[in-house]
Amino acid sequence: MSAAPATTGDHGHGHGPRQGLAALALGALGVVYGDIGTSPLYTMREVLNPANGVTLQATDIVGAVSAIFWALMLVVTLKYVVLILRADNKGEGGIMALTALAVRAAGSTAAKRRVLLLVGVCGASLFYGDSVITPAISVMGAVEGLEIVTPAFKPFVLPISIAVLTALFFIQRHGSAAVGVLFGPVMLVWFAVLGLAGIHQIVQAPEVLAALNPLHALNFLFARGPALFLVVGALVLALTGAEALYADMGHFGKRPIRLAWTVLVLPTLALNYAGQGALLMRDPSALDNPFFRLFPPALLLPVVLLATLASVIASQAVISGAFSLTKEAIQLGLLPRMRVVYTSAQAMGQVYLPAINWTLLVAVLLAVLGFESSSALASAYGIAVTITMLITTALTFFVVRHAWRYPAPLAWGVTAGFLAVDALLVASCSLKVLQGGWFPLVMGLVLFAVMATWRRGKELLAAQVAGDDLPLVPFLEALAQDVSSPRPERIAVYPVSNPDVVPPALLHNLKHYQMLHARNVLVTVRFEEVPYMPEDQQLSVEPLPGGFWRVVIRYGFKDEPNIPAALGRCARHDLQFDPFLASYFLSREVVVPASRKSAAGLAPWRSKLFATMARNGSSAADYFRLPDNAVIELGSRVQL
Repeated sequence: MSAAPATTGDHGHGHGPRQGLAALALGALGVVYGDIGTSPLYTMREVLNPANGVTLQATDIVGAVSAIFWALMLVVTLKYVVLILRADNKGEGGIMALTALAVRAAGSTAAKRRVLLLVGVCGASLFYGDSVITPAISVMGAVEGLEIVTPAFKPFVLPISIAVLTALFFIQRHGSAAVGVLFGPVMLVWFAVLGLAGIHQIVQAPEVLAALNPLHALNFLFARGPALFLVVGALVLALTGAEALYADMGHFGKRPIRLAWTVLVLPTLALNYAGQGALLMRDPSALDNPFFRLFPPALLLPVVLLATLASVIASQAVISGAFSLTKEAIQLGLLPRMRVVYTSAQAMGQVYLPAINWTLLVAVLLAVLGFESSSALASAYGIAVTITMLITTALTFFVVRHAWRYPAPLAWGVTAGFLAVDALLVASCSLKVLQGGWFPLVMGLVLFAVMATWRRGKELLAAQVAGDDLPLVPFLEALAQDVSSPRPERIAVYPVSNPDVVPPALLHNLKHYQMLHARNVLVTVRFEEVPYMPEDQQLSVEPLPGGFWRVVIRYGFKDEPNIPAALGRCARHDLQFDPFLASYFLSREVVVPASRKSAAGLAPWRSKLFATMARNGSSAADYFRLPDNAVIELGSRVQL
């Protein structure tokens, strides 16, 4: 187990403690900026869509470029790079890490903690919608460049997109480590091409540089009238991927992410958007696909291939994020246990969850087949992302106010402006709910229902089982009086959620086998609201009467739980543990859904959902890395 990273976040897990700043910044290009780096494929086309009440006159084109540039400055640079990257949870970022930080800082009452947790769960649920839309729109936006090469390719755009996406999900089980070393250099080339293509066009129409004046952005937006929300809804496309700056902070640290954005990503994005604007000022007919129109015909095919690679990298980052988020949600008690495959011996954050992978693949293919083009997907894109952005800002307020202890007026002053911008983005994207925005919202609602049902079901199950629990210490003192029964020289390990009560498996063992082992270890695993738990704080070992020991193992929500490995370190606490002499006795409750809701129970549909998840979840033996040939499960049926 690795120690928790420093709270500065400059050296997170998975990249080695002493990698150079430049190397980390290069890695951040491939993982952090893939999504926002492929936004130029479709953003300008959607912002200047005549359906938004925009003309292709020079005033509107300059205004559109200015609006995109200053949106990047305000939302990405000021909000994420300057402010939110400071809100690290022991070096980790992302919606779940921020939720845990806000709950710990501001959760003075159980009700407040519950509300903040629900808000964070809502944001996490919506992230999965982004994990579906991003691969679909990025890959389709890149492959559509083939239509510019020759219209004869148009019928093949959909099949090629499906093939690329299917291949992407099929290679997930091998982990991203093998291809990860290529991500940074490919994206470096991609951003260089973005910047050079933009410069080439700007030289031919330098008047587009007037867009650097924010007044052009304000005039452009206010001149739209009621169509302002349509234009802002399209501007969101330039901001998607901003959450990745924060979500991947633990992999690279703040400084490399800030360096990559300031030195390369922001300048090249600004140059490319300005270049597309310059092209449209000279040739309005290029609106059908202004990005690929930046390039001469001889370069189109190589650029399409490079764009496809960049879109695959952007998709990989979001898919990996979904895997990491799911693992964190499991360890925070929001989802049932699932099979987690660690694909790298060095990078703990590189995980693969087969169930999530195939679910995402099905959802992505449904999105591609249902929307059929990146323009149609653009309508679905944005609502989930902007609500997540709003939730991130809201949670950041509690961190600024309670964790950093800023005065209330200053805390409101820091976050109120961003909350207003986020609210405008959400309101604008909400206009597209019927055009496709419902898709990620429905996904988020389903995931929220699943998480809320699982957490509530676990609480009710624990309360019901606790009604039959026996206090541990008096029970052990009574057992200690019986010295007549022989005890085999082996170790019995009883994983139990409550360390103060008798494990049901122990009662079953005594009832059916009428014997005890020479040493009996009661193990409780607790997941704390921190990313990583330092190894010297993980174990608590206490001797009990009659040859019993109580061991509490604490993990962070990004740690890899491994009970045998943790018990192997108990020797320093005077508990000698030989893994070859150990047997693991698991208590397993089989949930039987009630036919109707009880006074303190779940609605029938939620009861059935909880029972299904409990039945199909990964076993505790797999999740806690228990040896297959040393596990005995003893269960009981519980109606819920």
